[in-house]
Amino acid sequence: MEKRWKLLNAPQKEVKALQEKLGVHPVICKILVQRRIQSFEEARAFFRPQLSELHDPFLMKDMQKAVDRIVSALQAREKIMVFGDYDVDGTTAVACLFQFLLDNYESDKLDYYIPHRYKEGYGISKKGIDLAHANGVTLIISLDCGIKSVELISYAKELGIDFIVCDHHMPDAQLPPATAILNPKQTDCPYPYKELCGCGVGFKLITALCMHMQMPDEYYLRYLDLVVTAIAADIVPITGENRVLAYFGLKRVNEHPSPGIKALIQLSKIEHQTLTINNLIYVIAPRVNAAGRMDDARLAVQLFVEKDPAKSAGLAEQLHSHNDDRKEADLSITVEAMDMIENDLAQASRRSTVVFQPHWHKGVVGIVASRLIDRFYRPTVVLTQSGDIVAGSARSVAGFNLYEAIHACREHLLGYGGHFAAAGMTLLPDQVSAFREKFEEIVAATIGPDQLSPEINIDAEVRLADLKNSFYNILCQMEPFGPENTRPVFLARQVKNNGWSKIVKDQHIKFSLVQDSILFNGIGFGLAEKFPLLENEKPVDIVFTLDENEWNGSKHLQLRIIDLRASMNEN
Repeated sequence: MEKRWKLLNAPQKEVKALQEKLGVHPVICKILVQRRIQSFEEARAFFRPQLSELHDPFLMKDMQKAVDRIVSALQAREKIMVFGDYDVDGTTAVACLFQFLLDNYESDKLDYYIPHRYKEGYGISKKGIDLAHANGVTLIISLDCGIKSVELISYAKELGIDFIVCDHHMPDAQLPPATAILNPKQTDCPYPYKELCGCGVGFKLITALCMHMQMPDEYYLRYLDLVVTAIAADIVPITGENRVLAYFGLKRVNEHPSPGIKALIQLSKIEHQTLTINNLIYVIAPRVNAAGRMDDARLAVQLFVEKDPAKSAGLAEQLHSHNDDRKEADLSITVEAMDMIENDLAQASRRSTVVFQPHWHKGVVGIVASRLIDRFYRPTVVLTQSGDIVAGSARSVAGFNLYEAIHACREHLLGYGGHFAAAGMTLLPDQVSAFREKFEEIVAATIGPDQLSPEINIDAEVRLADLKNSFYNILCQMEPFGPENTRPVFLARQVKNNGWSKIVKDQHIKFSLVQDSILFNGIGFGLAEKFPLLENEKPVDIVFTLDENEWNGSKHLQLRIIDLRASMNEN
């Protein structure tokens, strides 16, 4: 599939002004300006994050109310339940707050609850509230959920249970009748940073409790390895306060992780490398998520609150096994779905993809939808059957509002929810065909032609001669990378194969390229079909990231090539 290349711009005047202040390569300054860093002070804060830059938690609306209610519950020896979602953000948030309370309160007065993904669904559940009531709980603290649970929190209030809601999802006009609502996205919340994940909001609550109780900073900083895992998994912007939390969270992950994170690192056999956000996204997070996808997400919380390394290892082994099951289900369903699409002649002219098989595992349909987009690049819905109901997950392509498209098909649905890029829905089996046609009709009428092919955003054009160790070292200091601070992508024009480029393992290209007598090696995964471009001795343009390859104890810079095409003009 041909990809569109988009070279990002920055005002030359601002780039030049920043270069005069920093004295670094103009390409670095261009990237910084594109990321809204324009002064020496902003650059210093970006490159040298400090814990002192974390905001005062009491700036968050209702924080004092939340602290007062928790302190009064501890003093009155009330029973408290910590309630959270079944994904990485929810389970890490619950683990942080539950562990903090466990260290400062009586264990028989504490419990935590994670709703079952398939039996209860997302967010606050009646079953969880009823269990809390039956056990004499009078305070529930919800994390990563609750902001939309008006009716259920009203029900809890009738039972004499107070709620403190810690959430980061967009609030509706009507808020739940909670004792305190901690959510920086509330329109009247003065908290300066709005993009915290659910675990981040919980971390601010723990910070406030520590400040109120005059406890040392370490009593909240010890949870940063779980906070950065949530930041990575929940794909929130790595800017502002999230950047500080991620920076020091990674430091803790690498230097002294909690027993649960350490057990997952060892089991994944990555303990001998410096871990990055990518390791958390692609190695740690899937194992944590696998608990809720394949069985019960309480297992993830058990792992994170366990202090005995031997028990942690056993729990990590269970998560690892669930993840293997998840990968097996994911792979087999993806292959089956791809065969269905490729054997459907009508699919070639469609602007959307909807596939359904009643036997597919509900826990992986969202992952399969993402894989189908990687292959076919269309708004995609993957459906399976659960009892008498069909349920599914949808994923979008860049720039297309998936939620609005699903909303327009509501006549065929029992229920739906989600946001711009991802959604979920339920429907009756006899509505699948009608939903498929209506979804295609809506997508075809509203999607732009440019949205049907992936776009690569390119930060800057460079010459291979620019790519020195000093340049790479500054790039490394831009980590941690993530949304709104992605790993810089470069364009180099008019480079040539020096004759030594070759296909490896039938799918990839090992590049050996030259420009202005500067030679660079590189690797391009899955690009073998573009090898003929290198064989005719004509120049090509390449899009790539820069990384370091270590071989036999020596390190050298290499290009990780994302795409290539024939140069439009020759020297």
